[in-house]
Amino acid sequence: MASEDVKPSESAVSTIVNLAEEAKMAREGVVKAPSLAVLSVCKSLVAGGVAGGVSRTAVAPLERLKILLQVQNPHNIKYNGTIQGLKYIWRTEGFRGLFKGNGTNCARIVPNSAVKFFSYEQASKGILLLYRDQTGNEDAQLTPLLRLGAGACAGIIAMSATYPMDMVRGRLTVQTENSPFQYRGMFHALSTVLREEGPRALYKGWLPSVIGVVPYVGLNFAVYESLKDWLIKSRPFGLVEDTDLSVTTRLACGAAAGTVGQTVAYPLDVIRRRMQMGGWSNAASVITGDGRSKAPLEYSGMIDAFRKTVRHEGFGALYKGLVPNSVKVVPSIAIAFVTYEMVKDVLGVEIRISD
Repeated sequence: MASEDVKPSESAVSTIVNLAEEAKMAREGVVKAPSLAVLSVCKSLVAGGVAGGVSRTAVAPLERLKILLQVQNPHNIKYNGTIQGLKYIWRTEGFRGLFKGNGTNCARIVPNSAVKFFSYEQASKGILLLYRDQTGNEDAQLTPLLRLGAGACAGIIAMSATYPMDMVRGRLTVQTENSPFQYRGMFHALSTVLREEGPRALYKGWLPSVIGVVPYVGLNFAVYESLKDWLIKSRPFGLVEDTDLSVTTRLACGAAAGTVGQTVAYPLDVIRRRMQMGGWSNAASVITGDGRSKAPLEYSGMIDAFRKTVRHEGFGALYKGLVPNSVKVVPSIAIAFVTYEMVKDVLGVEIRISD
């Protein structure tokens, strides 16, 4: 690609030559024609969206319980553990209560996952090209560190694009039948927050989310793909079938990746959830504790949220909800990765994550 300081005429000539070369390569089958490339991109986006929607729906009850544990008032405990929490939701809100907020979560996670997976593939290609140019080795492959960078870039792009939906999803998830004010749905919540708290409120907790994306999404991708490459090359215990991994082995790789990522980034997830609830007039009773000894809900920033959380509730508060999240994240990440690659196989997309 010509640099920006090249004269316009030279840039135009370079562009024409590049287009001619790409057209020739497409005719020879070396690369896809532009129309086929666009179709491949669309299929990749569909695969990512389906993967995100299926995986989150499968673990929706645990996802809701995790958020309730993260933000509930410490002076009025209603949810005390995974089993007790799920039973309490079932008893007080019924079957539908287990899936409260899942519709909004799916509406958010489908475009989020689609953008994340697609961004990762594009970032991986760009980083690999730069790496090969720098090393002069045309056969060089991505190292775990480079995969970490590609995964982090993809996570930040996807999270930032859909963050307002995640913010209101958190509030929809924690409201119960006893809440003084009821959001009627995602769009009603978005408009209400925008009207009452201003546009900046839609991005409360964005900074810890960005920081948390680096270890969480980056390690998910890096660990998953590094495990896959190692298994394919070393072929231990007969896990490789015809140079490819079985669905069970992929599930195990995804589970390991999810466990590492969520453990490292979890305190940042707790802080962002608490920041999202700050400034909510007529907040859900889960947060206010039914008016009993209200804990501080206003945070001036991420550091202030960390300080107040630890001071009022102890260091362990940074890991509230870790158990249901651990139970949730393992099948969720595993199902997402496997579904993504299986859907791409069905749709006939040649390029896969590990390529």
